[in-house]
Amino acid sequence: MHGEAGSADKKEAEKFSINFQKCIKDEGYCPQQVFNADETGLFWKRMPSSTFITKEEKKLPGHKAMKDRLTLMFSSNASGDLKIKPLLVYHSENPRIFKKNNVIKSKLPVHWKSNQKAWVTQVIFNEWILETFAPAVKKFLLEKELPLKALLILDNAPSHPKDLEEILQENYPFIKVQYLPPNTTSILQPMDQQVIANFKKLYTRALFNKVFEECEFGGDNMTVRKFWKEKFDVLMAIRLIQKAWEEVSQRTLISAWKMLVPSWTQEEAVVDDTEVVKDIITVAQRLELEVEEEDVEELIEEHEEELTTEELQALLVQQQDNAQREASSDNEEQQSNNQPIPTADIKNILVKWKAVQEFTNAHYPDSAEANRINDLYSDTLVRYFRQMLEKREKQTTLDRFFMKPSAKKQKMDEDVQDSVDST
Repeated sequence: MHGEAGSADKKEAEKFSINFQKCIKDEGYCPQQVFNADETGLFWKRMPSSTFITKEEKKLPGHKAMKDRLTLMFSSNASGDLKIKPLLVYHSENPRIFKKNNVIKSKLPVHWKSNQKAWVTQVIFNEWILETFAPAVKKFLLEKELPLKALLILDNAPSHPKDLEEILQENYPFIKVQYLPPNTTSILQPMDQQVIANFKKLYTRALFNKVFEECEFGGDNMTVRKFWKEKFDVLMAIRLIQKAWEEVSQRTLISAWKMLVPSWTQEEAVVDDTEVVKDIITVAQRLELEVEEEDVEELIEEHEEELTTEELQALLVQQQDNAQREASSDNEEQQSNNQPIPTADIKNILVKWKAVQEFTNAHYPDSAEANRINDLYSDTLVRYFRQMLEKREKQTTLDRFFMKPSAKKQKMDEDVQDSVDST
């Protein structure tokens, strides 16, 4: 649990801080080599409770529109000069807005993953570590000409595997991991020391500015209500998340380490969000929304709320309905627009892919990276076509089994002729 200062173990926190500082000194880590990562929930389509948008939403069964939740994982180093691309976990792998805009997920400013509850699992966490975090840390250290070693601080969340160092050992053995003691995250966890809260205020400001921009300059008689219901989608939210994360200052990131390593923060230990909150209130007033400072603080706290069992059930039902509608729409589009892929074309591309794998494994300078990328491609795109081919071959076998002898002989003759023509 995050932010539970009342139940925090202060003595254990002080003990860990002393031992941690000794470890830093003994191992020779500098602030640029020490990292923290932490998850947080974000109700990306939520406004302060005092606004008419929220009041109208509360009249809806289950408050479904207000419960569109995603999970983010943020990470940076103690010097604040390396922000890792955030992990984002959503309840849908391919939202309709992605298909409409032909979104390439690998090019998003977040590491996009999904599961039904939009929660970080160990599998998702490990993928983010190996595909985003570790490569970014290695690249940064090499560019800064720093010793190739790093330390990652994590809490004891179930999504953080205890054997993470073993998982990193093959390709990133220079990254070591330490876990915070139980009940100390609210005191020690750097991302919990106003970094995440600061991000959420910056996200809220970016959201209000976007609403104002659309209503003022968007045309089509755009109103707050119309924008909220018809135009604001998760792709737009991702852009706002990117903007807010970029606006989290280096000073804020440095100050987050004040409890773990006070000597690294010096005079950077105070984060003042007053101006951000004032900006939110000013824009809200221009939009004729009733928002006070207390409303903003309440909204930030609400992002950490877990859904009740009833709300989760309602959300899952809604998500399943959405998924069924999207799948139905996809099938209709596929049936109307796509012609069946010739089996010979599938076989041809699989042979070519094998040649590409052999070539890159033989000549790419980083063999581990080549293997990782090849495996990723094989397990996703290539796997899709391989399974398609296997399904067709199974069907062909069944068809031949039930053929009459004369038809079977004719089919064999045709296969032989096709083989000769291909040669």
